[in-house]
Amino acid sequence: MLAPASATMRAIASRPSCVLLHQRSLRNLNRYRRWLGTGKKTILSTRGVLESSNGAPSGGLVKKRKIVEHIILLRANPNISDAEEKDMLDYLYTSQYQMRGILAVSLGRIEEPNCEKFTHAVFMRFQQKEDIAEFQSCAYYSKILDEHVKPVSYGSVSVDFESEVEDDIIPLFRRGEDFNYGVEFMLLISFLETASREAMADASSSLQRLISQCSSFIVQATCGRCLNLENGYSHAAVIRFPSFDDFKLFRESNEYKDMWASKFHPIVEKSLQLHFTVDPVGNQLM
Repeated sequence: MLAPASATMRAIASRPSCVLLHQRSLRNLNRYRRWLGTGKKTILSTRGVLESSNGAPSGGLVKKRKIVEHIILLRANPNISDAEEKDMLDYLYTSQYQMRGILAVSLGRIEEPNCEKFTHAVFMRFQQKEDIAEFQSCAYYSKILDEHVKPVSYGSVSVDFESEVEDDIIPLFRRGEDFNYGVEFMLLISFLETASREAMADASSSLQRLISQCSSFIVQATCGRCLNLENGYSHAAVIRFPSFDDFKLFRESNEYKDMWASKFHPIVEKSLQLHFTVDPVGNQLM
């Protein structure tokens, strides 16, 4: 069931934005309401990570919709200023109001060092993979990259994967109080060529089961096989936690450590585990 219009407006208004951005967001939501109403790409599923009304996993039959998740990892220049960083993130965030096809965006500074030296991460959700190609070829996005990203960074990698979310406007667009703040956790994996399908499926199922068991402190989780394998990763997951404490509880739990040691570590060639804090950005029209 679609959220009432008043509830949707309150959900959007909870993230600070100018009036024009608010109006554009409402027009996007109305357009996707019509898209939702077509029943296109809708399935019923009891497999994998199922989600309740707030996007957290649940155990029942849930109407699901296929989507494509787009991850961009950036390496910012060591001397980037606070103003340059804010400018870069604001322009990337507000791109969703300037271009069609983007369902949701979150982004931020990666909070722990990693072997690939990525400093910032961007998460975007699209209806389908064709929308990503249109987005990447858009003149407005190219201008953002040329004027606000490339001058302050020296390398990036993008990863796309297909997944499913509940067929409802709040979890689909990641709107509302649950998505205004929190921690975004990204897990990128490349399995060994010698790993069997059974072992990979068992590892993926183990992660999904753990997510389901931790549904009380997970806002939303999506997992899937990567579409662009040339970037070195074959599978990815994005998990939103409501707070750093919840993320820490999950990441440092014996269950997660045991699962990683027994199911993933023996068959993983390389992996990348990143997280960033989600704060409201994009206060003005760019």
